[in-house]
Amino acid sequence: MKLLRMTLHAAFRALRRNKMRSILTMLGIIIGVAAVIAMVSVGQGANVAVQKQIESLGTNLLMVMPGAMTTGGVRSGWGGVSTLTLQDSAAIKRECPSVSAVTYFRRQSVQVIYGNKNWSTTAQGTTPEFSQVRNWNTSAGSFFTARDDSTANRVVVIGQTVATQLFGEGEDPVGAQIRILEVPFTVIGVLEAKGQAGYGQDQDDVLLMPFNTAVRRVLGTKFVGTVDMIFASASSQDVVDQAEAEITDLLRNRHRIAPKQDDDFTVRNLADIAKARESAGQVMTTLLLSVASISLLVGGIGIMNILLVSVTERTREIGIRMAIGAKSRHILLQFLVEAITLSTAGGIAGAVFGIAGAKAISFFADWPTLLSAPAVLGSILFSGAVGVFFGFYPAHKASRLDPILALRYE
Repeated sequence: MKLLRMTLHAAFRALRRNKMRSILTMLGIIIGVAAVIAMVSVGQGANVAVQKQIESLGTNLLMVMPGAMTTGGVRSGWGGVSTLTLQDSAAIKRECPSVSAVTYFRRQSVQVIYGNKNWSTTAQGTTPEFSQVRNWNTSAGSFFTARDDSTANRVVVIGQTVATQLFGEGEDPVGAQIRILEVPFTVIGVLEAKGQAGYGQDQDDVLLMPFNTAVRRVLGTKFVGTVDMIFASASSQDVVDQAEAEITDLLRNRHRIAPKQDDDFTVRNLADIAKARESAGQVMTTLLLSVASISLLVGGIGIMNILLVSVTERTREIGIRMAIGAKSRHILLQFLVEAITLSTAGGIAGAVFGIAGAKAISFFADWPTLLSAPAVLGSILFSGAVGVFFGFYPAHKASRLDPILALRYE
């Protein structure tokens, strides 16, 4: 213990003699550790943001969309022909055991008027189950009911963006009369804010009305009984893939699609989309980490070079220590302690700068960041390991000096 204390004292004294050189030597480690922590924070923040965006779309959500189909030798793209029906939705709810809830909708851009204000938005005719499938509740008022749908009542639930554009601050939209394509409606609820979807669309710029109301009074339909899209919610995250397979098999059977024919619908699993985006984010984070790690290696090489210079400068000192009884392992330990001190101090300083950098990125660039304690601790420990690795050769060289030749060195 006494030997270690004396070695630490000698190492710190040697580093204090050349403060500026010690600081410049640590610079590479500082930059490397700071870059690693900042990049990990940005990468993890991006992954969390993606997950929140996916969760905002709904719970265990599956999207069933009309797909391409061929009629009379003419092939139409997505949405070219309405291939999904009300009966398809009912069959999914009835015959797919892994599905807990189903909804459907028709949508169209409309002009909404309230008093002397107007706003262009998207109107969706849907069912009361929409709130459950999309995990989207109201912040004021209530959602429409199955009775509103069956009787085609002229009631509407509006998103936060629509409420902001049509109603002044402090004005309660619930109970207000608005006109949608000149048809009067009563606002019965305001949806909770969802924010932007992953593809940049404002989810709050929408208004919802009962499906039968939309079809009979406002939007109409080209083909009776068809819908633009079906949303299904799996009963749990573990059975999302199973629910997707059940829906696919059911619709292929209902649409009489031969085994080798293409589907006339598309089932999208949002979990797969999330995994794909997270995978892309992880690849980018790994690439950035690889670049940032180069700074750590450069810093390690800098430590080795400075210690080699220090060995040359302190050759006579090493000879004197050996002459009065210091062993080779004592010299080796002293130079290793110096290397570890430089790298670890640089790692701690880099961690401070990295955390500050992550906060700055979040504040000025408005990017989501998430600080990771394992990343911070791992970076500091890795910087210490860099000191051991790159400091061993100079320390070994110093410990192998011949005391007689070292004393004669000028």
